[in-house]
Amino acid sequence: MKDLYDVQQLLKRFGIFVYLGKRLYDIEMMKIELERLYQNGLLARENYLQAELVLRREHRLEKEQENDKKITRN
Repeated sequence: MKDLYDVQQLLKRFGIFVYLGKRLYDIEMMKIELERLYQNGLLARENYLQAELVLRREHRLEKEQENDKKITRN
């Protein structure tokens, strides 16, 4: 698993489609859904950890972009 699209495809296999309108919120909801799948034994540990790392990276990048936008506005 390399990017957010891969995580979306993983969740899609379980019938989970996430779209809240803001990318940061989407990433946070995907993390919640991913944890629920893992806790219920539907997801292998390796897949869970890979997806978790992707989501952490994407969340960090999105927050950095958001902060950059705030700085340029001021």
